[in-house]
Amino acid sequence: MTQNALPPEIARRRTFAIIAHPDAGKTTLTEKFLLFGGAIQMAGQVRAKGEARRTRSDFMKLEQDRGISVSASAMSFDFKEFRFNLVDTPGHSDFSEDTYRTLTAVDTAVMVIDGAKGVESQTRKLFEVCRLRDLPILTFCNKMDREARDTFEIIDEIQENLAIDVAPASWPIGSGREFIGCYDLLNDRLELMDRADRNRVAESIEIKGLDDPRLAEHIPSDMLAKLREEIEMARELLPPFDRERFLEGSMTPIWFGSAINSFGVKELMDGIGAYGPEPQPQPAAERVVHPDEKAVTGFVFKVQANMDPKHRDRVAFVRLASGHFERGMKLLHVRSKKPMAVSNPVLFLAADRELAEEAWAGDIIGIPNHGQLRIGDALSEGETLRFTGIPSFAPELLQSVRSTDPMKAKHLEKALMQFAEEGAAKVFKPAIGSGFIVGVVGALQFDVLASRIEIEYGIPVRFEASQFTSARWVLGPKELVEKLANANKQHIATDNDGDTVFLTRLQWDIDRVLRDYEGVTLSATKEMMV
Repeated sequence: MTQNALPPEIARRRTFAIIAHPDAGKTTLTEKFLLFGGAIQMAGQVRAKGEARRTRSDFMKLEQDRGISVSASAMSFDFKEFRFNLVDTPGHSDFSEDTYRTLTAVDTAVMVIDGAKGVESQTRKLFEVCRLRDLPILTFCNKMDREARDTFEIIDEIQENLAIDVAPASWPIGSGREFIGCYDLLNDRLELMDRADRNRVAESIEIKGLDDPRLAEHIPSDMLAKLREEIEMARELLPPFDRERFLEGSMTPIWFGSAINSFGVKELMDGIGAYGPEPQPQPAAERVVHPDEKAVTGFVFKVQANMDPKHRDRVAFVRLASGHFERGMKLLHVRSKKPMAVSNPVLFLAADRELAEEAWAGDIIGIPNHGQLRIGDALSEGETLRFTGIPSFAPELLQSVRSTDPMKAKHLEKALMQFAEEGAAKVFKPAIGSGFIVGVVGALQFDVLASRIEIEYGIPVRFEASQFTSARWVLGPKELVEKLANANKQHIATDNDGDTVFLTRLQWDIDRVLRDYEGVTLSATKEMMV
């Protein structure tokens, strides 16, 4: 994990994502990060230029209506000497592919779990993705001000379910109505929660270990006895925090708190700054790209269309892998082999954006464009690089789509292509017949698409059941792929990149193809490397 000392500007960057099951409190935690980073003055309302208020991190209408985050947005802000780049991820399982791609752009993840519910199904799924990438993980156990489970029980569940060692960074004192704060194990401090003002940072009291008589001034005697006993047990039973093991991904430090009461959040942020990894090398097909290289390189991990409905714009989110980027630079767009002047790159704060005069390796910048940039694209100062590890998954649900206004059929094609390039859905054009088949990972995505097509393009659409149940990319020698396509026209479609796709109803169809066409592979994933 060791690498040469990075330039100070790069070394102070911490690029991370927050992963959580829906309702664990991710949006609230994100807001408190922005609050303590000085980016907003009051949670739920983000400070804007002048008096205009920015929205919070959920900016799409459907997200606000349903109270879920469905599009990953990036936010940059300073905290102490660090520059935090926080990439928000959808917590809803129907948007797991977007989350998976987001995790390719970060160096560490913060896992939020609910003190009452422990490790939930979606947390487990997202954790597996972090595992595949060996991402270091910090854990925040939220909602301790509500009835929470026993602390040892929560830690046991994480260790058993996720097969990772847990080192407590803080220890809760009481829970639910009795919750008064935490003992900071890493710094021997007492942190007390203020229930009166939810936006105030908790009070810290420096003490000298658990035998300090001043503890009794702040903690009722029965709770203090329990705290001493629990911490003694924890120190015997649980491993102490070891940064090397954390960076390898085999240990997670855990903080306890209540995001809504602003409690425990600052300690977690201190932990991200002090222990979190600095920008890491990024794998490319040709070589590994190191953050301290002079030349600027980066890759697109997300495309968001119509962030501002008034302007039909599309913003490509780019993770800078190396170098010092300056506005106006000409970069090579590797896939098209064309130079691209990046004259108006943006940095994000929720739905608001500012022009980025400069950015460094580890930063996430947005490049407004009219469709040139796609997920997986690489940008460089001339070198041909293809960054690896950005996957595209075969959709699990397929439906055909048509406009209820026949005059708008042509516009529908354009809208669908935009969503396909954004990664919001897979769009397949069958070889026979007209119309399109749209594939998604979860049913909620159909609602989001229908609502966005109507709001952003003014096209009323209807999704209808399709005869197909799954899609596979056809890989193999060109002549074999063509032979298969010609003999199975009713099953063949192309995706928005023009790649051949085999649409099937039954597993039997897939087995038949593999039996009859030796040398052809039907793949459920496609590497988005161009």
